[in-house]
Amino acid sequence: MAKKLYIGNLSYGTTADGLKEAFSKAGTVVSTAVITDKMTGRSRGFGFVEMEDADAEKAIAMFHGAELDGRNLTVNEARPLSDRPPREAGFGGGRRSF
Repeated sequence: MAKKLYIGNLSYGTTADGLKEAFSKAGTVVSTAVITDKMTGRSRGFGFVEMEDADAEKAIAMFHGAELDGRNLTVNEARPLSDRPPREAGFGGGRRSF
């Protein structure tokens, strides 16, 4: 079974292929994705790598705090959307008070 890893603090120049190349040093990479802004197409500075379970633990140990493309990475197991705390409503617009 595969495990999805969250990769934070990515350089804006890091690509999905670059992630795959780096993380393949820890084991079998199933998939990679760098998350981009829908409007600009620019990287949002984080992504995901999916690896086999045993390789995922090795990758966390190898890459958390390690440097890739000039940035020290944050690497941990990705959490599903439902496991995260809700976002606070704030100054996002879209709501009018009458």
